[in-house]
Amino acid sequence: MNKKLFLSGWLFLMCFTLAAQEYFPVNDGVKTVNSNYTLFKNATLHPTPGKTITGGSMLVKDGKIVAVGKSVKEPENAVVIDLGGKHVYPSFIEMYSSFGVKTPERSGGSRSGEYEASRSGYYWNDHVRAETDALADFDYDSKAAKEMLEAGFGAVNTHKADAIARGNGILVALNTDGNTADRLIDTRSAQFFSFDKSNLSAQAYPSSKMGATALIRQLFEDAAWYAQGNVETRDLALEALNANMDLPQIFYGEDLYDDLRISNLAKETGVPFIIVGGGDEYKRIDEIKATGAHYIIPINFQDAYDVEDPFQADYVSLSQMLEWNQEPTNPAKMQDAGLTFAITTHSLKSPDKLMDMLKKAFKYGLSEETALKALTTVPAQLLGKSEELGSLKENAWANFLVTSGPLFEDETVLYENWVQGNQHVIKDSNVLDIDGSYALSLGGSTYDVSISKSTEKPSVTVKSGDTKLGSKINYDNGWLNLMFTAVNSESKDFTRIVTQVSDAQSWSGKAIQPNGSETAFSMTKKEAGATEDEEDKEEEDKEEDEPFVMPLTYPNIAYGYDEKPKQETILFKNATVWTNEEAGILEETDVLVKNGKIAAIGKNLNSGGAKVIDATGKHLTSGIIDEHSHIAAFSINEGGQNSSAEVRMKDVVNPDDIDIYRDLAGGVTTIQLLHGSANPIGGQSAVMKLKWGSSIDEMVLDDTRFIKFALGENVKQSNWGSYSRFPQTRMGVQQMYTDYFQRAREYEKAKNSGQPFRKDYEMETLVEILNADRYISSHSYVQSEINMLMKVAEDFDFRINTFTHILEGYKVADKMAEHGVAGSTFSDWWAYKYEVNDAIPYNAAIMWSEGVLTGINSDDAEMSRRLNQEAAKTMKYGGVPEEEAWKFVTLNPAKMLHLDDRTGSIKEGKDADLVLWSTYPMSVSAIAEKTLIEGAVYFDLEKDKELRKSVQEKKNKLTTMMLRDKNKGLKTQPAKKEEKQRLDCDTLETLN
Repeated sequence: MNKKLFLSGWLFLMCFTLAAQEYFPVNDGVKTVNSNYTLFKNATLHPTPGKTITGGSMLVKDGKIVAVGKSVKEPENAVVIDLGGKHVYPSFIEMYSSFGVKTPERSGGSRSGEYEASRSGYYWNDHVRAETDALADFDYDSKAAKEMLEAGFGAVNTHKADAIARGNGILVALNTDGNTADRLIDTRSAQFFSFDKSNLSAQAYPSSKMGATALIRQLFEDAAWYAQGNVETRDLALEALNANMDLPQIFYGEDLYDDLRISNLAKETGVPFIIVGGGDEYKRIDEIKATGAHYIIPINFQDAYDVEDPFQADYVSLSQMLEWNQEPTNPAKMQDAGLTFAITTHSLKSPDKLMDMLKKAFKYGLSEETALKALTTVPAQLLGKSEELGSLKENAWANFLVTSGPLFEDETVLYENWVQGNQHVIKDSNVLDIDGSYALSLGGSTYDVSISKSTEKPSVTVKSGDTKLGSKINYDNGWLNLMFTAVNSESKDFTRIVTQVSDAQSWSGKAIQPNGSETAFSMTKKEAGATEDEEDKEEEDKEEDEPFVMPLTYPNIAYGYDEKPKQETILFKNATVWTNEEAGILEETDVLVKNGKIAAIGKNLNSGGAKVIDATGKHLTSGIIDEHSHIAAFSINEGGQNSSAEVRMKDVVNPDDIDIYRDLAGGVTTIQLLHGSANPIGGQSAVMKLKWGSSIDEMVLDDTRFIKFALGENVKQSNWGSYSRFPQTRMGVQQMYTDYFQRAREYEKAKNSGQPFRKDYEMETLVEILNADRYISSHSYVQSEINMLMKVAEDFDFRINTFTHILEGYKVADKMAEHGVAGSTFSDWWAYKYEVNDAIPYNAAIMWSEGVLTGINSDDAEMSRRLNQEAAKTMKYGGVPEEEAWKFVTLNPAKMLHLDDRTGSIKEGKDADLVLWSTYPMSVSAIAEKTLIEGAVYFDLEKDKELRKSVQEKKNKLTTMMLRDKNKGLKTQPAKKEEKQRLDCDTLETLN
């Protein structure tokens, strides 16, 4: 006999459960397994996003779906559930979480830093923990599971969120009635990575994101080398890493630049990482699209800032305001770019916020179908579980949701979440929803009653006219109990009513008055939309349905451009042209720029269609080049080892740094972004043109290869109390250089032998130095060390390219000239630490007079904007001729960086990297009116005035929008100042 039941709590007791292992004894009852079929009929089924079966049926047995369709045969003795048209969707899949796996607490480190691994039998770096198995630490979290179930999730992919290589995760069903064996869908679901160090080790390396990137790059080379059987000793971490390579590879990032960093690693290593994004991909969506990667995207849109206080409002930057305004577009931007992405709740405070975030995303262009895919079929696909999860199909797990209507509609109620065939009641569908406003008539008086959350935790408001009365409600098993006080606020007496509710619009019954007498009452539901408040709310909702989104700029911060600058044909007329060539300074001369190059120099030039700029009384120079800069970077030092030759500054370029724009305003067109001076052998430089609003790849000149070395107090750690890292003395620094270059020689010999060899990125870089394929810029102060490094280089038959700082260069200028090394110094900095006590402002002039290629650099974001004035100081200190002084910040650094064939002077055929100055370029009054890079205008003084006005207008508009949110009663966050950290040579970063 068929049992036709509606969804109810007691059905749960009759439902099948997953069978325990058949060989387990049973001591608490009979050993009987219920294996009946359960047929769900008269349902609106949504087997996959975009597909609907009206009046459909679904047959379930032993936790799996047996059949789905319009007409499914009913087996004998099946439990039949008539859903009465209710909707059924696949349960969601959380693809990135640490559910049930505790993240370890951070261990305390020593004062001096730890440079060696603490474990034997594993990889040389403690932050590689690929052997971690999430199952070993898994403990089912019932409270978190309840929250996930109520948010619609049926399965979670979890892992131990610790270390750079984090090991394998597990895929768990949120079956609160099973045990661990029942719940485990996969004990090896994915392999996880991040840029974050392990809390279980204080090992210093890596101390920066570029170090973590380099470590991962080397890790995969070592794993391949180990897999080939080339290592005699066991390495359990590499064995696990290799064993897990058949799994999905999930890499956690924090923002779009992590996304791009991970994508580059994927290309280099050949590993198709699934990227956990930061939610800000919209800012450079074209670059994100070009990665071709699959993503897991957080959906955690921030609250408006509380900007009611104008003084507090000033703390909030335009970029912070723009993020608040534009973040909700991110899922839609990803969708429109055709990217495959799953949605994760990992950054939400609670999973119950998911639906609110999704509904907000819908208003900004995300389709409901894409959202459903991102929660069901996409995570199933990326985890390789499409046949088991994410859809309603034969043989898939019976993980599904039962709702009152279409999933994402405002009025839809999630009744139940079935996981592995087990019912989890979210809201009892038998409970009648009585939310609404009612007119209560009782004893000749009329009251306004408002009931909300009746199917959850009911609350009530009772008013007599404008007076709010004390009230209490209980709603259980179809009976409504309501109590409220008298209008007299001093009275503690209550009127009580009890009635059995129905789906009718009015109820009546007996009420007990404060004196104990009974009287009749009636309660009639009011029609919706009749009040002025509700009309106002409708108008507000209409406004919310049409959100205003600020347009993106390049970059998407203050002073970003509406469009990326493009090459133009420009004719400068009647300028004073500083050529830096034999022609010298040319008066009343024209310069034609075309196709990004300097096309012609002369008098009375013409070019059809060119933009003509009257430069009468103005000076045109080549762009300033800063040989030593630390702007436009997310980190500067990788000080976790005494050599970091394997790290690359390009991995941490920040193309959105406002100091790029400020440098352009000071006439700077090219910089060498140098590693810091935390170790004797630093990282690889990024020589870059300051193309504001462009991508990292468009800025960095990959064919120009440099590396930072350092001498002196910083590298022997004189000033930060570290006593455990070699070298600790200047003698040790020399020995270290000798040792590393000897090892590099031996590495190259092995590499060229034709025999298998382990690729070592650190040694590869040093071999490039030996072969003059990469050049050294060395931080330096004291003459003894300057001599030492030149001798080491000569011993290994190469030359140092540049000594930077070089404040005692005047003492050894003759030897520098003989060696052929350049000197890039400060104009007049001295006495800021012990090893610069002998510095003098005549240093540049003396080196130049001795035939040393000499330049002036900044090593400082503020000074970089005024290098034209720094060059002028060499005329004061030493009498350097004005043209030679100007070369100190243009042609000479171009020669130091091996760029003089394309920039550094005004010559036909060279890149049009030019600056138009308002007056004599080395005057304190000189202003850069236009700065061009390869024929595109990246700074324009008149445009700058417009941008300043635009910044204020945008802030005012966004402030108004935030105030409107607050006035609506929406949650806000405190105003907070966005602090910008200025990086320099000795800035040390620490990874989490």
